[in-house]
Amino acid sequence: MIIIKPRAEDVEGQPILRPLPSAKCRSVGPFVFFDHMLETDYAAGNGMNIRQHPHIGLSTLTYLFEGQLIHKDSLGSDQRVRPGEVSWMTAGSAVAHIERTPEDLRASGSRMHGLQVWLASPKEHEQGPGHYSHHPAETLPVSDNLGIRIRMIAGSGFCLTSPVPVLSPTLYAEVNLQTATTLLIPTEYQERALYVLSGEALLDDEPVEPRSLMVLEPGVEVTLSAESECHAVIFGGAALDGPRRMNWNFVASDPALIDQARARWAAGDWPTVPGEVERIELPR
Repeated sequence: MIIIKPRAEDVEGQPILRPLPSAKCRSVGPFVFFDHMLETDYAAGNGMNIRQHPHIGLSTLTYLFEGQLIHKDSLGSDQRVRPGEVSWMTAGSAVAHIERTPEDLRASGSRMHGLQVWLASPKEHEQGPGHYSHHPAETLPVSDNLGIRIRMIAGSGFCLTSPVPVLSPTLYAEVNLQTATTLLIPTEYQERALYVLSGEALLDDEPVEPRSLMVLEPGVEVTLSAESECHAVIFGGAALDGPRRMNWNFVASDPALIDQARARWAAGDWPTVPGEVERIELPR
């Protein structure tokens, strides 16, 4: 098992913890990026504002515990995202998007807490068309038995299947355990990881440090035991069909695709989000 302590970052004013990618682990199944958007109280007149920026070769998945966001993209999507809902965008060969606090919550003040992950697209879909879908909370399947509640955010597992249109075998589940309950994490997927958001837990009798990423050993069943009320996510899936390169917001199996994307964004040769002028410039 690999234990990764996330690094603290700031994305356009939103504090985050980022355990993936790291030098110890570049991916878990299709997951190549994991951001924990930390609990943040925004005063009236302020909010999160991730300006227009590009992606290739990946799907972004935003899932909130508190707060709301507006997602807009160059495909024409304009969607309010609430807690428990899935905002899923597949970039394909070129897409741009923004995420920001809705104007009504910006005016009143609000609280933000959630996760955003990136899933690398299989090679056959890397340069395909972009796609966006929004999945209300009530469409995500839930198991709630004996003090353990599992919601399947994306993919399948624990006898649940999410409607989110993943492109490869995927597991992404939110888990809430009451004190003194246990959950067996099966081996149906080659690669798996656990991230405990809050609470005290043991993994096969070893303490789990909250907000550290535990990359589980392939083929080994482990038991998660809650020493207090515990909130976690379990994710993973089939191994990627080859290595991926990540540079800024771009993911690709071929470095030439990264170079082309960087040149296009720098030159302004990119689909734009309707009504948006501001954008994040290419880092040097």
